[in-house]
Parts: sequence; structure tokens; C-alpha cells
Amino acid sequence: MKKALLVVSMLVLSQSFVFAQEVAVKHSDNSWALFLAASLSIALAALGTGKAMGQAIGSAVESISRNPGAADRIFTTMIIGLALIESIAIYALVVSLILLFVV
Repeated sequence: MKKALLVVSMLVLSQSFVFAQEVAVKHSDNSWALFLAASLSIALAALGTGKAMGQAIGSAVESISRNPGAADRIFTTMIIGLALIESIAIYALVVSLILLFVV
């Protein structure tokens, strides 16, 4: 189920970028495609990063409850991982803003 959801989301995301690029090249009045591509890119990024952050925090809390002595190392690793996950969402936001204002 997870693989199917991943494949479908990647197909939808790639299709919207391709369609937005075609619209930009042809200079047509179909600006709705750019809005659709921008909204889908940030929506899918928010969905993926939210799920990843939830899993990371859940695993960290479970690990700390099993081994309280390693809480400092687990917490530091979790914070670094959350920062890297959040960078993906920020990258998707930048891509969406580029689609909206540059293309």
C-alpha cells in the first residue's frame, strides 16, 4: 500500500511539473496549471515531511523510553534528522514560489 501511494504521488507530482513547464514554454493563458503544480508540490511535500517527522519523533520517544541513559544522543540525532526533513519542505516551498512568480 505504501509503495502504491508513493508511486501515485510521484506520478502526480511529475505530471504537474511537466504540464507547468509546457504551459510556460507555450506562453498560453492557462495559468491554472502553474497554480495546480505549485499547490501540489507544496501539498505533497507537507504530507511527506509531516509523516516523516511524526515517525521520527515517535521512534525517538520510544527509544528514549526503552533506554533513558541514551536520551541525550537520541535527542541530538532526532533534532538533526528533523532539520534535514524540514529542509525538504522548504525546498518544495521554494520550488512552488518559483513556479508562481518566475515562470
